[in-house]
Amino acid sequence: MDSFKGQVVWITGSSTGIGRAAAIEFSENGADVIVHANHNIDKAQSLIDEIQSKGRRAFLVHGDVSNKEHVESMVQQINQEFGKINVLVNNAGALIQRARLEDLDEELWDQIMDVNLKSVYLVTKAVLPLMKKQGKGRIINITSIAAKNGGGVGSIAYAASKGGVSTLTKGLAKDLIEYNILVNAIAPGVITTPFHDKYSTLEQRAKMVEQIPMGREGTPEETVGSILFLASKHANYITGEIIEVNGGQLMS
Repeated sequence: MDSFKGQVVWITGSSTGIGRAAAIEFSENGADVIVHANHNIDKAQSLIDEIQSKGRRAFLVHGDVSNKEHVESMVQQINQEFGKINVLVNNAGALIQRARLEDLDEELWDQIMDVNLKSVYLVTKAVLPLMKKQGKGRIINITSIAAKNGGGVGSIAYAASKGGVSTLTKGLAKDLIEYNILVNAIAPGVITTPFHDKYSTLEQRAKMVEQIPMGREGTPEETVGSILFLASKHANYITGEIIEVNGGQLMS
């Protein structure tokens, strides 16, 4: 399919997990994809090679999305290469580590807020001039079920940061609508990605699955349909919305 033919899509944090699945799906639907990584450069390059092997165009940028200079440099590279960004997916994020309040120091709090929330502000602001020049754009933020239920034990900072992303999504939707830029989000639940491999024990994951009516974790590919929908013409009258993708977990 070529439903995104001629469009340029930038997905932050796209070397693994949901970002990687989204990059592949957008490319298979005709988009030119900008792959981004900060540390996982090898995995990002592998994704570039996979997309290009299918005859699609992909471009790699790397840097810290919580660093203003890095973000501006990446946007400049994208502008030089493509001259536009039709769709931005603010996907980069991390739990960094689990910590209860008594063990949550200020440095860890700031790191989590920077990578999950500040990054959305910085990247969105940096691409705004391009989208304004185009006269339109789509921004899809990746928040989390944790924004509504507070997350698991030891993830209060992560949950707070994702709550901020959800609120920022709605604020941006109001702020940017005059430029014909639609801002929405998806909120994944428990998805089988390196995120949980790194931050959740098997026991923790089993307990989370017990709360999911569908009885299993979701896959990265099962989140992508909502992202592509929000980026498509079928969502022309939707802004400020958050689609929950959690197998019914919020009903539990």
